[in-house]
Order: sequence, then structure tokens, then C-alpha cells
Amino acid sequence: MRAPYRSGPPAPAVLAVRGAALLLALVGLAHTLVHGLAGPGHALAFGLLVAAGELVCRGAAAGEREPAPLAAAGALAYALLGDSAGRPTTHGALQVVAVVAAAQALAALPRLARGRRTDADRAARRTLTVGFAAVCFQPLYTSGQAERVGGDGPYFALFLLAVLALTSLCDALLTALLTRSRARSEGPGAPPPYGSLLVDEVRALAGTGTAIGATGVVMALGVAVAGLWVLPVLCGPLLLTQVSARRYAAVRTTRRQTIASLARATEIAGYTPPGHARRVAALATAVGRELGLTGPQLTVLEHAALMHDIGQLSLLDPVAGGATARLPAAEQRRIALLGGAVVRRTGVDPAVAAVVEQQADPYRDQLPAARIVRTANAYDDLCGECVGGPLGALEQLRLGTGHDHQPQVVEALGRVLARGGLTPAGAG
Repeated sequence: MRAPYRSGPPAPAVLAVRGAALLLALVGLAHTLVHGLAGPGHALAFGLLVAAGELVCRGAAAGEREPAPLAAAGALAYALLGDSAGRPTTHGALQVVAVVAAAQALAALPRLARGRRTDADRAARRTLTVGFAAVCFQPLYTSGQAERVGGDGPYFALFLLAVLALTSLCDALLTALLTRSRARSEGPGAPPPYGSLLVDEVRALAGTGTAIGATGVVMALGVAVAGLWVLPVLCGPLLLTQVSARRYAAVRTTRRQTIASLARATEIAGYTPPGHARRVAALATAVGRELGLTGPQLTVLEHAALMHDIGQLSLLDPVAGGATARLPAAEQRRIALLGGAVVRRTGVDPAVAAVVEQQADPYRDQLPAARIVRTANAYDDLCGECVGGPLGALEQLRLGTGHDHQPQVVEALGRVLARGGLTPAGAG
């Protein structure tokens, strides 16, 4: 099992994305300084909107995919802005980049003054995606091609939505790349597959991403008809949405912390080795990604892996090493059912309890997540018993594929361990 992630230098891909964003921002700022600011009123209004959106997200909860939806929607609206109150604008793509970059820098100053770090990756990603949207739209608008393609009616809105779809895909590609690069640089072990991360990001577009993109398009269309006065009207609902999303993210964070605390109960009581639940959860999540699980499925898998041993608290005497595989089948089943009953009382997703309850069943009778947790747990137990090291533990699992472990899960585990190096589970 790999050791815990450690902070390390940025990966080359992260540096490349940051460098590209910085270069684009500098080119945009230089172009704007040389040629002057076109439409200063619009630049000021959208710049302040982006800066305000960034400042509002200062207390963002961990795990939010987009902690500054107001800033994202405002930047996208400026990139897709054509007419304003029936009159054409002339700001161009490079000015869009310059205004968004300057607004982000302005919003970062208070954090830097307090000695706090800023999210450089998110700023770089926003600069590149907004630049992409502006490059897709502004030249076509300035040359008149956008009007010839879409006209003034609903076809123009469809044209904007097409640009929005391409921009969203660009953002998903960058986000998946940055996520995988950070995982690779944070410590030894196998980073999540890029394809799985990309699927996660694309699926996330159906939620908050769609709302942010649609709001940006509506802002651009509203300003085209009514002018800048439409911005305050549209910002209010988005702010309320941001507050609601923040609270929901905070609840999810608190729930995960509660689950992690419950998982440590077996370690504190001496029923399982220190770090066992955390290691099993990390390995099970990596195997789940390898097998194509995404989003909510991975969440259920992680929570079940953290709490898979909670039923051992019903034992009078701990099992040596916490490995319940030595117990009779009926006793294993009883412990699993008691663990599921405890999980159900915590208020987490019932699917988590179902996975915990199936830990003692033959793999053919288990849910996919239960098969993964059982195999990851067995690997950690075998590594702790020193049965020949990680290679020996993996070979033992392969010998048990007739009844205890699904062959596909064991092979996925082997691929994950091979990419990350076969290090002992107890290392972390």
C-alpha cells in the first residue's frame, strides 16, 4: 500500500498550465495597454463582478468544485458579450483575458496581505477557459460571422450554447489534468487514471457547471438587450445559490469527518492496526477508479471502506491484527451485520451499510463496492502479516479468486499497485 500523500513540488503539467495562463494574461494586458481599453464601463462592471465573486468565495468549504460561481459566470458572460443595449461592443478576446486576470489579481490581494495562499491552479484554469471562450466567440462576432450563423433570434442563443459546451469541455480537460498531476506530485503511489477523472468532471457539468454556464449566457444576452442594469438582477439568485451550495458542501465535509472519526474507533480500541481503515479506503478508491467507478459510487465505496471494521467493536477480545478472516463464517457474518446496523444509525447513505453488511459473503453475492472493499482489506491484512511482502499478498489474493475475491478486482488491484510501486501497506 502506498504511503500517505505528501506535499511536493508542482508537477510539470501543473507548471505548464500555470505558465500558459500567465503568458496569456501578460499578452492580454500588454495588448490592452497598447491599444487602450475599449468600452471602459463594461470592463469595469464585469471586472468588479469577477473580483466580487472571488472575494465572496473566501470561506469556501472544502470539496466544492466551483467555489466562486459568481466570478465564473461573470467572466464567461464578458467573454460571450456581443451587443450592449442594442449597440455593438469592441473589446475583443485579449481584453477579456486582461480584465479577468486583473480582477482575479485584485481579489487575491487581501488574501496575500494576510499571508494566506491563493488557488493558483483555479485562477490559471479560469484564465485559460475564459480565453478559450473569448477566442471562439469574439472574432466571429467582430467579423459579423456570428450574426450570419445565428442571426438575432433563438439560433444566436444556440450558437452561444455551442460555444459554452466547448468551453465546458475545455475546463473539464484542464481540471482532470491538474487533479491527476497534483496526485502524482503529492507522494508515491498510483495517481487516479486521467480518463476516470475526466468522466467525473464531465458528469459534474450536469450540476453546478450547467447552472454557471447558463447564467453566463443569460447575462450576456440580457446585457445585449437591456444593458449593464441587468447584472444586479441576475447576480442575486446566483449569490443565493452559492450560499446554498456552500452549506451543502459543509454538511458533506462534516459527514465525512464523522465517518473518519467512527472508523478510528476500532483503532483506538485496539481492534485494528493504526491507519488500517485509512489505507483500505485509499486503496479501495484507487481500485474503484481503475474499474470505472465515478462520483457518488466512489463516495459510497470510500465511506464503506472507512467503516468496514466497525462491527468488530462487538467482540469481547480483539482478533490478532484485526483480521477476521480467521473466524468461523457465521461469526464473520454476524460481525458484518452488526457493522451494517451501526452504519445505518449514523445517517449516512444506506448503500454504505449494504456494502458493510456484505463483507463476509462470497464475492458472487456481493455488490461491486463490497467486492472492492473486501479485496483491499484482505491485501492490507496480508501485508501486515508479512506473507512475502506485497507480491506475496497479491499472490494470496489471486489464489482466493475462486470464492473470496473477484478476479477482475484482484487484477485491477495489481495494476494500481504496479503503477504506484509495490510498497508495504504498513508504510502509511
